[in-house]
Amino acid sequence: MNVPLSPGQDGGPVYLDHNATTPVDPRVVEAMLPLLASEFGNPSSGHAYGAAPRAALVRARRQVAALVGASTDEIVFTGSGSEANNLALRGAVLAAGDGRRRVITQVTEHPAVLETCRALHRLYGADVTCLPVDGRGLVDPADLAATLDERTAVVSVMAANNETGTLQPVAELARLAHDHGALFHCDAAQAAGKIPVDVRAIGADLLTVAGHKMYAPKGVGALRVRAGVRLEPLVYGGGQEGGLRAGTESAALAVALGTAAELAAAELADGGARRTEVLRDRLHQGLDEALPGQVHVNGCARRLPGTLNISIDGTTGHELLAAVPRLAASTGSACHSGTGTASPVLRAMGLGEARALAAVRLSLGRWTTPSDVDQAVELLVGAVRALASKDPGRRPGRESPAPRTCGPASGR
Repeated sequence: MNVPLSPGQDGGPVYLDHNATTPVDPRVVEAMLPLLASEFGNPSSGHAYGAAPRAALVRARRQVAALVGASTDEIVFTGSGSEANNLALRGAVLAAGDGRRRVITQVTEHPAVLETCRALHRLYGADVTCLPVDGRGLVDPADLAATLDERTAVVSVMAANNETGTLQPVAELARLAHDHGALFHCDAAQAAGKIPVDVRAIGADLLTVAGHKMYAPKGVGALRVRAGVRLEPLVYGGGQEGGLRAGTESAALAVALGTAAELAAAELADGGARRTEVLRDRLHQGLDEALPGQVHVNGCARRLPGTLNISIDGTTGHELLAAVPRLAASTGSACHSGTGTASPVLRAMGLGEARALAAVRLSLGRWTTPSDVDQAVELLVGAVRALASKDPGRRPGRESPAPRTCGPASGR
């Protein structure tokens, strides 16, 4: 696959924060430019100026549908992954009526799911249940089976966690939800474009995609709504997007997402996920060999190919990253980085406070090279040794028990 040079990174810090956001692929920019200039018409207009943007919307819908194994008319464009999550959950609960106002989710979901659930409880009296996860970050299907009842409108479990990359057993969870007549929503913002995602194989009635996680601009996402599923809209008005999202569509952003989806599908077919996984393992091996016994992986072995969440003994994530300005990474969550507090995701997994505070998330992407990986290893190892030399008595902190709460999950 012929991939253009990395945009905006030449000469800058090594970028290993693709789970927070991805650079926009130059091919995506090129595809959307005509919709910002000569093809400016309203897609709903019946005259000549509406024809090109209307056709572009159809094509973009088809491209997104193909990436996730959906039908073209099942794709609803939104302004973000968070909006898609809101539409899925609020729309499902309100459409279900008073008799099925129950939502089941799990503790390490994105705030766009957890906060929507809290709002549904506060505003509409919905009953919200948050399932626990184990030490790998996985939901136990038996816990869901024991919790489901005829009042459940929707079950929402993410495909992949944005901090650890852990892949949930979503197909099994969807089957259990359907056995009780509930819809299944899957937030695939971190998974779509990085690993194969098929809504029919999963059994997802509702599935979220976010553009800026797959090399499209920020400000565009999509929700796959299975044919026949009823949702209450978030925005009322002119009936665009099948009546689920009123307002004149941005054909330019839709084209950006569609092009990004098509490029991601081609990259997956060309072995892109495996190449990223090899680089991720090279990164882990390099750190592990240079710091034997000090590097601990947080999460599940079955995880996103480009995600490595680690804790290094005797450090905290914030001070470690502050010591390596030539490396762009995070302590785990775009929403919570910089707070100096332990990740709620890692704490929910049962990690003690010291290990959770030590966590650093390194997430690789389309333009990550072996040289980038080797440079990251050198920078991190040098920083760990420099911090240790300043304080030779450094030791891992005492572990305190981790709460099993339904607190806010990490940012995208």
